[in-house]
Amino acid sequence: MAKLARILLSTALSALLGLAVVGAVLYLRFLGSGPALEPWHKLVLEEEFTAERAASVRTLEDYRALEDRLFRELEQRIYRNSGDADAGSFSRYQAGSRSDPRVWQVNWNRSFEFGSAARAPGAVLLLHGLTDSPYSLRALGAHLAGRGFWVVGLRLPGHGTAPSGLLSFEIEDMQAAVRLAMRDMRSQLPGDRPIYMVGYSNGATLAVDYSLDVLDGEPLPRPGGLVLLSPALGISPLAVVGRVKTGLSHLPGLGRAAWQQVENEYDPYKYSSFSLHAGGEVQRLARRVASRVARLARDGPLRGFPPVIAFLSTVDATVRAEAVVDALFEHLAAEGHELVLFDVNRLADAQPLLVNDPGPLTQHLVETARRPYTLSVITNAGPGTPSVVERRSEPGQSGQAVRLLGLAWPRTVFSLSHVALPFPPDDPLYGYAAAEAGHIQLGRVEAYGENGVLTIPSWLLTRQRSNPFYEYLVARVDEFIER
Repeated sequence: MAKLARILLSTALSALLGLAVVGAVLYLRFLGSGPALEPWHKLVLEEEFTAERAASVRTLEDYRALEDRLFRELEQRIYRNSGDADAGSFSRYQAGSRSDPRVWQVNWNRSFEFGSAARAPGAVLLLHGLTDSPYSLRALGAHLAGRGFWVVGLRLPGHGTAPSGLLSFEIEDMQAAVRLAMRDMRSQLPGDRPIYMVGYSNGATLAVDYSLDVLDGEPLPRPGGLVLLSPALGISPLAVVGRVKTGLSHLPGLGRAAWQQVENEYDPYKYSSFSLHAGGEVQRLARRVASRVARLARDGPLRGFPPVIAFLSTVDATVRAEAVVDALFEHLAAEGHELVLFDVNRLADAQPLLVNDPGPLTQHLVETARRPYTLSVITNAGPGTPSVVERRSEPGQSGQAVRLLGLAWPRTVFSLSHVALPFPPDDPLYGYAAAEAGHIQLGRVEAYGENGVLTIPSWLLTRQRSNPFYEYLVARVDEFIER
C-alpha cells in the first residue's frame, strides 16, 4: 500500500507539474499576443511633470513652460519621423492626418486658460479623466468663461501626448499637479473669490481626494464647490491585476503584456489604447478616497465638505455608478449636496430591445427615502413619450417635484454613457449634431457592413458620445454656482 501511495503521489505531482508548465507557456504566449506596439506605445518622454518636480515647478507658468518642452519633445520624436499623411488617413500620430490634433486651430491636448483672474467673480479648475485630455471639459469651460470666470483646464501628467504615458504616471503626480494649480490660482485670485473644481471621471475623484485633504487640515486652498461628471469613485478590484502584468512586460518580447488593449490611435484627444498600470492606479485612488471618507464619517455624517453637485448616467460601462452614493454621498451631512441621475430611455417602444432592468440604480435611489442629499432624476415623462422631465426629491423626503424641461430623447438614443455627459450635441468631435469639418468627427460615424472589417472598435458605432441634455446640465451648473 505504501508503494502504491508513493506511485500515485508521484503521478499526481508529475501531472500537476506538466499542467503548470503548459499553463505557463500558454500564459506567456497570451502576454505576448495582440497587435504590434507602435513607437507611441513605447516612447518615454523626459519632460513630463512628476511629483518629484513639484519643488521646482511651482506655478502654472512653470507648469506650462515644462509642457512646452514636453510637446516639443513629442514633435521631434514622433511627428518628425511619421511622414506626411495619405489623403483621408485617421492616425493621430501621422502628421497632417484627419486625426492629427495639430490640424485644429487649438491643440486641446494642452493646458489652457480662458479669461483672467483680475476681474473674475471666481475661478474654475477643470480636471479631465483617465486617457482623456483638457478637450473633454473645453465646452463647459468656455461657457463658464462667458459668464466671467477665470478658467484653467489642466493637462494631467501622462495625458495628451502618447499612450505610453499610461505606463509610468503615478496618482501622486496627478495629485501634485492639482495642488500646484489650486495654490497658484488662489495666489492670483483677488480677495476671497471662490475657486470651483470641475472634475470628469478620474478628474472628479482627484477633486474629491483634494477636498478630503483640505478637510483633514492640510494647508491648501478650500474649493468653493465641486462639480463632478461621471465620477470614477468605484473601479473593479480586478484592476490590481495590472500591476502583475505590467511587471512582466519588462521581460524581452512581452511588452504587449503591459496593455489591456492596443488600438489604432484615431482619436485626437483621447487615447484608444489602455494600459493595465493605469487601471491599477485609478483603482488605488478610488480605494483611497472611499477609505478616507469612511474614516472621517465614522462618528457621524461628514460636515464641512465643499458643496457638491454630481451628474451621473444610471448605466455606466466604465465605472461602478452606485459607488458615487456608496463611497461619498451617503456619508455627507445634509449641507446642500445634489446628485443628478440621467435615467435610460424608458419609451415603451424601446423596452423590448433593452435588458430587463437596464438602470436598476434609478429605482434603488428613488425608493431610498432617508437621503442626506437632493436627488434629481431625468427620465421620460411617461412610457408613451420621448420627452423628459426632472423628478426632484429633497433630502429626507420621498415625494417628488416634477418639472418639464422641454427636452427629449433623440429617436436613436437608448441611454447616455460614461463618456457622453460633458459634450454638447454640436461638439465638433463627439457631437451627433456637429457641423461638418475637415478633421475626424467621431460623433457622426455611421458605418455598416460585416463584423471584423473595420480597424475601429465596434463599440464606437453604438456608444453615445455626446449629451442630448447638455443644455440642462449647464443650467444646473450655473444654478449651483449662483447658490
